[in-house]
This record gives sequence, C-alpha cells and structure tokens, in this order.
Amino acid sequence: MAYWLYKSEPSVWSWDAQVAQGDKGTHWNGVRNHVAKQNLMAMRLGEQGFFYHSNEGKAVVGIVEVIREYYPDHTDATGKFGMVDIKAVKPFPKPVTLDDIKKQPGLEKMILVNNSRLSVQPVTDEEWAIVCRMGGL
Repeated sequence: MAYWLYKSEPSVWSWDAQVAQGDKGTHWNGVRNHVAKQNLMAMRLGEQGFFYHSNEGKAVVGIVEVIREYYPDHTDATGKFGMVDIKAVKPFPKPVTLDDIKKQPGLEKMILVNNSRLSVQPVTDEEWAIVCRMGGL
C-alpha cells in the first residue's frame, strides 16, 4: 500500500472542512499538474495520506483515506485531469510543521522538502512512520 500527501490552503479547503464531510468524504479536485495527476491515478482504495495545510500554517494536520479511485474532474474543461475522493480518518494530536520536517533526520529526501509546490505527492513508508511519530500517532 502506498502513502500520499495532499496539500490544501486552509482558506480554500481546511482540515475542519474535510472532517465536516464525514464518512462520505469529498472529491479532491483542481489538480492541474501532470505529475500530481499521475499520483492521483496511482492511488488505490484504502490508501492513506497526510492532509497538509499549505501557505497558512504549513503543517501536516491529519490523515485521510482514498474512498474512490481516479475519475474525471468535473471542474476541468479540457477533460485532461481527474480526481479521487477522500475522507478524514484522524487528526494529528500535534501538527507537524514544515520547519520540523526539514530538521528531522530521515526526511531530507521527502518530496515536501524538495518540491514543496507539488500538490499531491507520494510519501515513503519510512517518511510516513517518522511524521506520524512526530505528530503523536
């Protein structure tokens, strides 16, 4: 099973907004980067990811799960991009900031550290374990 990281500006879509969707979850739309699209296409039901507040807060704040695999994004007029549906699983007891991630041994190669603009990105098993520990899970 793979792990992922989903970035969202909290003023646009926050962790609280995701949690409010309950078990029905919501679609993760608006991705217009081909690498991020490939990541969405690779996602499978039940895989989990970090929910990351970008720009404001810059921290991993919770865990989400894929509840529907890749399908066309209704907001894309070109028809080239798609989306997945996700639901909130659990919050982090302690948000893990980007600054803390950058300082943590073992996370030097994490895509979030090296390509912070990519909106949907894979996370290795080791990175997942380290960040979960840092967040109190």
